[in-house]
Amino acid sequence: MTKIKETSTNFANKKALSDECPEIYASNTIGGQWALAICCYLINGKLRFGELRKKLNTITERMLTLQLRRLEQDRIITRTVYAEVPPRVEYELTEIGYKLKPIILEFEKWGKEHKEVMKNKNSEDNIQN
Repeated sequence: MTKIKETSTNFANKKALSDECPEIYASNTIGGQWALAICCYLINGKLRFGELRKKLNTITERMLTLQLRRLEQDRIITRTVYAEVPPRVEYELTEIGYKLKPIILEFEKWGKEHKEVMKNKNSEDNIQN
């Protein structure tokens, strides 16, 4: 996961849009497949790193670590380390992170509806051909 150069036009455009539009700011904060997927799993409660890794079976450990750090930096999740051997680390949504729950549930509802629309469209297209 590389950072955009702060001197690039892309960075300036993203920043300007983010400053002007709260929807873009929110999308930039939780955007990307992994951040949203992590939040989806954490809306049901705390999970350990290994549990998240199993649920997101196609993510690499490095990418999961980077995404968790970014979400922690953005105060979407908290990381709790327990002084045990072996060390136990749990991740949980913060208060502001839990406010994503209705949004995530609406995304789920919309996604199911859109999949159905596309499935029906593809069926219609196959019948016409």
